[in-house]
Amino acid sequence: MKPLIVFLVFLLTGLTACRQVPEGGAPLTIHASSASTLTPTVPPTVETLPATSLRPAATPTLGLDAWMFMPVIPAFSDTAREIYARGLILGRDPHRFSKAGDCESTTGWYLSDFDPPTYYSLGKYEYLQTTIDYYAGSYRRESLAVRRGANTSSLLTSLWADPAQCQKGESMLACEYRLHNPSIVLIAVGSNDVIGVDNFEAQMRRIIEFTISEGIVPILSTKADNAEGGHKLNLIISGLAYEYDIPLWNFWWAVQPLPDHGLDPDGSHLTFGSNNFDDPERMQKAWPWRNLTALQTLDAARQALESLTP
Repeated sequence: MKPLIVFLVFLLTGLTACRQVPEGGAPLTIHASSASTLTPTVPPTVETLPATSLRPAATPTLGLDAWMFMPVIPAFSDTAREIYARGLILGRDPHRFSKAGDCESTTGWYLSDFDPPTYYSLGKYEYLQTTIDYYAGSYRRESLAVRRGANTSSLLTSLWADPAQCQKGESMLACEYRLHNPSIVLIAVGSNDVIGVDNFEAQMRRIIEFTISEGIVPILSTKADNAEGGHKLNLIISGLAYEYDIPLWNFWWAVQPLPDHGLDPDGSHLTFGSNNFDDPERMQKAWPWRNLTALQTLDAARQALESLTP
């Protein structure tokens, strides 16, 4: 009975934490957290965040605060290129990416503006249009590996998979990978794992290893909140990205220069602004930076990997 009780707690807390996007209204993320009290010694400005990966060669593990200084936009290692190349042999589509995560990754507010009908202005980031076109069709698509209240366990079980589209016994991740056939995946989880921190690392390892085995490059994302305290989950996420030599999108760092670190006064939601990257007022909000840095991460992936595509 105990596993069933834990599962129900996850389900109920996730569903109550997530909010639906009202028609025509401002989307919100789903966090029950307080603003971070730990920041880098020299907080970066948004415009000067580095765009290359940090991978110390001399030490086998990361220091406790090393992840805080990892750049927002990752470089793609030889390991990532090997995973991608193997995926092409397996028939993965180089022009498709998937999203995996909780309601923070639902289509309503996350990247959907970049598929028709489009609602964005790139401003000085016009160079990203090439990448927007390259992955057309993946932005607005409803991923089968995303659900309100989902956590790491959810992604790995058939209990959360869509019975109308997924095969019997097929997990959310396996279903999404089979039906969408991506070459890369943006994995953003953790906010609903705060009551299961002890299991988080093991579950993340399963997600990473399954994704790699499928010939799909996993891109891990840090989260903006610190609901678990001590940034334990971001430490695990970044440590696993370092260990497996896979890309880390350090979104946590992207929002540190913003007012209140990009969190609403309740400390539980990202501040909302539309995807007008040429509007200084909107760029004081967290959501435009989430979408912009996601695009920049996809752009880094395209530039690093497309030369391997026949």
